[in-house]
This record gives sequence, structure tokens and C-alpha cells, in this order.
Amino acid sequence: MANEHDGHSAGTEVPGGAGHADVFPPFDTTHFSSQLLWLALTFGALYLLMSKVALPRVAGILEHRESTISGDLDKAAQMQKQADDAGKAYEKTLADAKAKAQAMGQEAGSRLAAEGEAKRKTIEGELNAKLADAETQIAATRAAAMSNVDGIARDAAAAIVQQLTGTAANADAIAAAVAAARNS
Repeated sequence: MANEHDGHSAGTEVPGGAGHADVFPPFDTTHFSSQLLWLALTFGALYLLMSKVALPRVAGILEHRESTISGDLDKAAQMQKQADDAGKAYEKTLADAKAKAQAMGQEAGSRLAAEGEAKRKTIEGELNAKLADAETQIAATRAAAMSNVDGIARDAAAAIVQQLTGTAANADAIAAAVAAARNS
């Protein structure tokens, strides 16, 4: 038994004496002051970095995004108001044309009654032609106004889609949507 005479023994003993006498380094009280100093320096550096660099950038991005969205909504509201104004102008033009046509009809009718039965038939034929022309003019004015309203609505919808999505809108889809909205 050479091991017993050499002073060595076989077993599971930890070499170097008491293995559990050392303290885990972060819990060693001799290092607390330096650890607290590095904690304060690191926290201070991170605080300065966040308050001077990162947070102002994020705030700027959010502010820019909010102003862009608000501007787009204002622009859309303005375009909607323009479309509404064009529709009101169309309605006013149509009402004025009808009122003018009625006034012309009444004036011609009173003149015809005063001139007599023979002239009434001749003038009535002319009046019918004028009314047909007035209706044609009303229809042309209405068609022109509707094409303007449709054009403004298509342009407004395309601009809104462009602003909101960042991609060009499908012109056929917009035209179909405007036509469906007009017919409903």
C-alpha cells in the first residue's frame, strides 16, 4: 500500500483544504464599493445616452408621423369639401336652369294668350324647341358637372390612397367605386 505511506489517499476530497470557505465574488463584501461605483457609472452613462440620443429621436419620429397624418387628414377633408362644393354648385346650376326654363315658359305662355289663338300654336312650337334646347343644355350642364364631380372624387380618392398606402391606386377600381357611390 504505497498510497498510505506517501500521504495520499484515494477519495472524493477536494484538494486544497476547505473548498467551501471562499465566497462567491459578487457577494464578497470587500468588492461592494467598486461594484456600486461601476453600477452608478454604467447607469449614469445609459441614462445620458437614452435621454440625449435615443428618446429625442423617438420623440421626433412620433411628432413627424403625427404631423404627417394630421396634414393628410386635413388635405382629405379639404378635398371632400371641394367635392361637396362642386355638388352644391351642380345642384344650384340645375335649379337655376329649371327656374329659367319655367320663367321662359310662363312668359311665352302669357304672350301667346295675349296675341291670340292663331299665334299661340306657332309660338308654342318655338317654345317647345326652346324647352328641348334648355333640357339639352341642362343635360349637358349636368353631364359636365357630374364629370367634374366624378373627376374630383377620383382624384381625391387616388390622392388619399396614395397618401395612406404610399402606392398608386388602381384607377379602374376607383372609377368603379365612384360610380357605385353615385348610383346609390
